[in-house]
Amino acid sequence: QVQLVESGGGLVQAGDSLRLSCTASGRAFSSYSMGWFRQAPGKQREFVATRSPSGGLATYADAVKGRFTISRDNTKNTVYLQMNSLKPEDTAVYYCAASNRVGSIYRLESQYAYWGQGTQVTVSS
Repeated sequence: QVQLVESGGGLVQAGDSLRLSCTASGRAFSSYSMGWFRQAPGKQREFVATRSPSGGLATYADAVKGRFTISRDNTKNTVYLQMNSLKPEDTAVYYCAASNRVGSIYRLESQYAYWGQGTQVTVSS
């Protein structure tokens, strides 16, 4: 069992930056692919970014490519989402997720077994 706790959300203005953190319990963090998803009001949850267990591979949604960076520190059981040049359309609840599937990176919700409770990010125009 893995428990994930996100932090770092808040209210910012368009163009600002924000860094989200997600800390996992347990000793197997380095074996999990980690992902970030988001859900805007009235919309379905969508993929944002994912990074492989070793940290060597990552992929991003087109909407955030070039602005967001996912990283991880396996010594701290923590994954980060650095968000730059934020836009009002980035407003959402952001969730981190952990996948224990064999492989490297995953984009689908169904490929993740563990989820955090979410952290709100609001970007004003």
